[in-house]
Amino acid sequence: MGINEQARELRRIWSGFQQARVLLTANNYRVFDHLRSERTAGWLSRRIGTDRRATEILLDALTALGLLRKRDGKYRNTPMAMRFLVSDSPYYQGNIIRHVDVLWRNWSGLDDVMKNGVPSQKAQDFDSFIRGMHDIARLKADRVIGMLELKGIERALDLGGGPGTYAMEMAKRGIEVVLFDRPEAIKIARRLVAESGVEGVEYMEGDFMSDDIGHGYDLILVSQILHAYSDRECIRIIRKCRRALNPSGVIAIQEFLINEQRTAPLQSALFSVNMLVNTEAGRCYTPREMKGWLRGSGFTRIKVKPLEDAVLIEGRKG
Repeated sequence: MGINEQARELRRIWSGFQQARVLLTANNYRVFDHLRSERTAGWLSRRIGTDRRATEILLDALTALGLLRKRDGKYRNTPMAMRFLVSDSPYYQGNIIRHVDVLWRNWSGLDDVMKNGVPSQKAQDFDSFIRGMHDIARLKADRVIGMLELKGIERALDLGGGPGTYAMEMAKRGIEVVLFDRPEAIKIARRLVAESGVEGVEYMEGDFMSDDIGHGYDLILVSQILHAYSDRECIRIIRKCRRALNPSGVIAIQEFLINEQRTAPLQSALFSVNMLVNTEAGRCYTPREMKGWLRGSGFTRIKVKPLEDAVLIEGRKG
């Protein structure tokens, strides 16, 4: 790679925030809800209460990003924006984008975090976080649950299951599911499950680090939880799950896939930075680390199953 190519690649890295900020701001103003049909920048600025010049510049940037089309001075959503950025779409991703806007503030404190490893600020919006998890999970829940060994599974626990997306998918398959999470998460999950019309989901409120999680489960799903905790805490969670399982019960862990050097893929390496600025001790863990925890906790017949940018690790109670 020549010097000019290297400079362009470096610029791509240092300017990456600009594209994200344009999308975050457009999502905050619900721009895409208003552009299902062709509209001018002036019309939109009056509708959402923004400056006309600023609105036109933002819309032009969104067009350059491929999220809008511009014709004769009028703007309209592209198919991608219609599918993912309009609030009544079944594939809507606006909640997770709203959550990323909260993360923006925490990431801005990375310089300070580097001094002592402790998050310097904790901006939060719990509603956007839980609903954002639903945005992500509903795009792949059927594939994730379909990869699990469900033969003989009658009763399952979705530990820290947030919006209940995976719990709903298991319930659709005739499994009796207990969704365990904090009261504020369960409140949102109840609404989402009711809206879906899915039956067979029970609710248990509490903190899985300190409270009883029940017992008599054939399967416990631990999806995207461990990365928020230290390795010692992860082992505590896994051992607690083992005690709650029936004989020959199964634990299934879903986490972001990262290599043994913890340097790739880029998305997972950056997610570890996300855990650095938002948690006291979390990061992405490698399959080898998680397999070791399962073996050390008495699980056998451990299987590792890749899934796009994630990994599923299953172990059976020995």
